[in-house]
Amino acid sequence: MRFEDQQKKMVERHIKMRGITSEKILNAFLKIPRHRFVPDQIKHLSYNDCPLGIGEGQTISQPYIVALMMDLIDIQPEDKVLEIGTGSGYQTALLAELAKEVYTVERIETLLTRAEKLLNEMGYNNIHYKIGDGTIGWAGGYPACSKFDKIIVSAAAPEIPESLIGQLATSGKCIIPTGSRFYQELLIVTKNEEGYVTSYHGGCTFVPLIGEEGWEK
Repeated sequence: MRFEDQQKKMVERHIKMRGITSEKILNAFLKIPRHRFVPDQIKHLSYNDCPLGIGEGQTISQPYIVALMMDLIDIQPEDKVLEIGTGSGYQTALLAELAKEVYTVERIETLLTRAEKLLNEMGYNNIHYKIGDGTIGWAGGYPACSKFDKIIVSAAAPEIPESLIGQLATSGKCIIPTGSRFYQELLIVTKNEEGYVTSYHGGCTFVPLIGEEGWEK
């Protein structure tokens, strides 16, 4: 089966049929070729609904979970989105289809270099990159940006990093898996004038978020 056919099947069976009905999200998943972000030796698995290894002990996330996270925080065309964990760049591309600007942070330089090269080849000019500790967000990144409408964290933290909440705009939303190294729940933090409120949205398993306000190596 051609990659294009596998992609359509993945979107229909594993995303749409599981309750993600946003046309803009479905269209983004139909547009972005996941196989371009997967190592050659496992490209035949590209459109399975599961995480896949991308090297350096990291993974490209399960498509349904990526779609669910994007759906839960309701990304708007005018949003500035902070992504913690560039990884393969697949989610970065999806976010760039939905948001005005994406600011993405990755601690592993080889992954960031590879993702940036591919995303540039694909023509994205609304993505900004930073190598460093994702738990402290965009601090020190270029161009400067202190507040984000949405923050999406693609690795699991023991608790919510305060630096990320500090970079969330009022009425903004952050989605992050929190819990142990082996099992987490998806947590949404919504910022308000008094502080923030949280809500939980099901179990998941992500690689650990390593950094000053996350897990130690």
